Amino acid sequence: MLDKVLIANRGEIALRILRACKELGIKTVAVHSSADRDLMHVRLADESVCIGPASAAQSYLNVPAIIAATEVTDAVAIHPGYGFLSENADFAEQVERSGFTFIGPRAETIRLMGDKVSAIEAMKKAGVPTVPGSDGPLDDDNERTLSIARRIGYPVIIKAAAGGGGRGMRVVHSEASLLKGIYVTKSEAKAAFGNDTVYLEKFLENPRHVEIQVLGDGQGNALYLGDRDCSMQRRHQKVIEEAPAPGIPDDVRQQVAETCIKACQLMKYRGAGTLEFLYQDEQFYFIEMNTRVQVEHPVTEMVTGVDIVKEQLKIASGMPLSIRQEDVKISGHSLECRINAEDPSSFMPCPGKINLYHAPGGHGIRVDSHIYSGYTVPPYYDSLIGKLISFGASREEALVRMQNALDEILIDGIRTNIALHKDILRDPNFRKGGVNIHYLEHMLSDAAK
Repeated sequence: MLDKVLIANRGEIALRILRACKELGIKTVAVHSSADRDLMHVRLADESVCIGPASAAQSYLNVPAIIAATEVTDAVAIHPGYGFLSENADFAEQVERSGFTFIGPRAETIRLMGDKVSAIEAMKKAGVPTVPGSDGPLDDDNERTLSIARRIGYPVIIKAAAGGGGRGMRVVHSEASLLKGIYVTKSEAKAAFGNDTVYLEKFLENPRHVEIQVLGDGQGNALYLGDRDCSMQRRHQKVIEEAPAPGIPDDVRQQVAETCIKACQLMKYRGAGTLEFLYQDEQFYFIEMNTRVQVEHPVTEMVTGVDIVKEQLKIASGMPLSIRQEDVKISGHSLECRINAEDPSSFMPCPGKINLYHAPGGHGIRVDSHIYSGYTVPPYYDSLIGKLISFGASREEALVRMQNALDEILIDGIRTNIALHKDILRDPNFRKGGVNIHYLEHMLSDAAK
């Protein structure tokens, strides 16, 4: 087992990693910015190192400072969490070159999956279903591009190969708008990602967002831990997630899961990963793979009983998978509400001091959060301040428990999106299950009229 792990992240995921390390007897090092010295995981870690000022670019994205902190504390491995450097192949490579263990996939795997074009090609080779598209990057041949779009059929979506998080995408509904849309998307991609490579895909108009959780030991062995539905989104940002995804036929679910396992076996995937799909008309279409632990991993843990972060640590220690596919049993249902420090009407971040915090409780309720009474939410980072997770023997029971938890949670001093979650859980179509990725946007638009 790893002796000492440096946690290269902040907030709730850093505390989540610290707890997993403590359960396995692993010593911890918390790195933090000057604005985060009062974070809970910084207080609880065996050691802590300030690696820079508040700006993420000078702290949590400061590779030399993180490597130096690992060296001076005699840590042997780095856990990147999610966000920041977690899917940065150059960082993973530098960690390994410096003699430390990167708790995640190999750099070449991150690089392969980080480029959407190469990721789609790799998935096709493994038999994973993909969205009809250009089968590679677009070049400067306008006639060829127009021909590809006609073959795919409008509407189409232009995607940046290096994009992610809902950025670097543009929907085009007619041939007249295509070439200009490509030019604008390439310019935006170059500015945002330093890479102007784009490709075309068929735009599915009413899909759901369903993802498959996988684990691999890096030796060619892999398994899956069921699926999640993450369709309740606003501007491509997930708001509520649940497991398992409701209303998917078992044979369709099983078939796509088996192709995901094959893909992971072929690339000798190491660690935790998530293959994301659009799902429409009982068909799965691969869109990307996230080579890290997901924000929404708790719902999978609740229905499988598998601690995904502990599995990451064991795999990074060189241990084989501690479970077999036949050991994975999906039981019950779980929901997760992302609690953000933001204005419920404008969705603008609302940092500030939390005067009073009361966490909900009761059977089947879990809270993953770093906040506490007296904690000041800084204005420099993502507005996520916690995740409220419910579990029940059925989806209906999980919904009722989540509603009760949302009524019970108390965060005074800052504004949050708790009211939005209450509205969503009261919505009859959401309660039925199976809404598409555009549903929340339409719901909010109707409420504003």
